[in-house]
Amino acid sequence: MQPLTLTPLKNIPLIRRDDNLADIIVTSLRDSNIQLQDGDILVLAQKIVSKAEGRTVDLATVTPSPRARELAEEIQKDARLIELILQESNEVLRTRIGTIIVEHKLGFVCANAGIDHSNVNPPLPRTEQSDSGDEAPNPEDWVLLLPTDPDRSAEKMRTDIASKTGKRVGILIIDSHGRAWRNGTVGCAIGIAGMPGLQDLRGTPDLFGFTLRITQVGVADELAAAASLVMGQAAEGKPVVHVRGFPYSLRDGSLKELIRPKEQDLFR
Repeated sequence: MQPLTLTPLKNIPLIRRDDNLADIIVTSLRDSNIQLQDGDILVLAQKIVSKAEGRTVDLATVTPSPRARELAEEIQKDARLIELILQESNEVLRTRIGTIIVEHKLGFVCANAGIDHSNVNPPLPRTEQSDSGDEAPNPEDWVLLLPTDPDRSAEKMRTDIASKTGKRVGILIIDSHGRAWRNGTVGCAIGIAGMPGLQDLRGTPDLFGFTLRITQVGVADELAAAASLVMGQAAEGKPVVHVRGFPYSLRDGSLKELIRPKEQDLFR
């Protein structure tokens, strides 16, 4: 087994709508003195994918529904934000003051439907000057939704990188999620292409010849957590991580591998 190395890429700019992420990443690989190889993996923070896909929303444009207003009063959150959470969710599972847990449209359970305020810049064109005389947008009014289809976003990125470099790589899009029974957020996979989400080790012998019977490893989430450590959570500005030495063979994969069916979910 070769060493597993995770390297944050240099010089990734603040991403705007319609930016070509593949071009930016290829340039950043060069700036970081990394020669891409077959079998490498690129891990992307969800935020840069969402920004490039235009998933930034101005809360001033959101009209809360009666249900959103009711929930907002109950949990003391902005009703406009609650409206977006409801729009992005299949079901509200739990609420308390300051917190709303939902099943996202993508199938996983998370807080606030993955909608985030942090590191969200108003989507001004790059040519627009900050000293134009217009009133600057209030960053507190802007939020970012998850990509509509992160697996599709990851697959497009994999295809674009292959066309520009000729290399067969895996792509992982990650976000920070909380977990049942534990404090703190960890990096989790929300979009997968060209790599496994789940590695089935059933039938594999252990050191003493015992055959594993139930072991399936969430390898995409394990890598997401490791990459999240390298990216950071605040002002680090390292939203893309290059990975070499992933200890499993690359294959087609998807987020669905990691979503536990409702009938098997004992935490609901």
